[in-house]
Amino acid sequence: MTRQGRIACLTNFREEGSKFLEGRRSRGAVVNSYLKISPDSHVTTEDVAQSLIDEGLDGIGGFSLLFGQLRNPATLGEKHGGVGLAIVSNRSESIRDVSWLCKEPGETHALSNTHYGDTTWPKVVHGEAMVENGVRESHANKETKEQLIDRLLDVLSVDTLPKQKVGEDWDIYLRQLRNSVLIPPIGSDSLEAKKTADEIAGANGAPTDMAVFNPTSGVYGTQKQTVILVDSSGETTFFERTLIDEAGKQIPPGEGDRRFDFVIEGW
Repeated sequence: MTRQGRIACLTNFREEGSKFLEGRRSRGAVVNSYLKISPDSHVTTEDVAQSLIDEGLDGIGGFSLLFGQLRNPATLGEKHGGVGLAIVSNRSESIRDVSWLCKEPGETHALSNTHYGDTTWPKVVHGEAMVENGVRESHANKETKEQLIDRLLDVLSVDTLPKQKVGEDWDIYLRQLRNSVLIPPIGSDSLEAKKTADEIAGANGAPTDMAVFNPTSGVYGTQKQTVILVDSSGETTFFERTLIDEAGKQIPPGEGDRRFDFVIEGW
């Protein structure tokens, strides 16, 4: 996220019947190219979506990119030439294939390591419902910003991942990741050395013959939790909690927290 209100988040997934693509094109570069747009630029979210599609979205694999510029809903259309946030994916062949979110107050949406709108993933369905209910209850109880952050962190910490059964194939077990919002630390050197973290996150249960070196192969799990709150005046709180460090070591709750408070420029 930038101080001008631009926000971008990319999730990957594997298309059925295809290998997981790694290294042909950087997914991080796609996110950064949007966040590094000049603060003075008048380019709209729709302009960026069209540009991405025109450039071609092959060479990345299955992915969904959620992005847009957060602005005062009362003046967004007249001042900034667009409304809401966009989701562009590798399936977007034209601007008509772009999904538009948050165009009206009260919307709640969930996105994970599958295509947007996939309701076969329990973590997506349950996560969306828990966020919607949590925000509603927080508002009804007139809770503070800190209390709302705690509520949302509780949602991000829901662990319903089944334990791996004795003798269960690792690729089959990876399908269970769709059942839990939080992925606790799992794996071992012998199991993880053949998969990157992104490949695991987007697992669809199909076998793969891909083998790469992964320096953090001993542990896979949710590394960070992020909550972003923006009020009607553009006052923003960006809260990030790190659960696992780069070496795969678990960090005690609260010791890996970072918080930034600012007002979105040009709100």
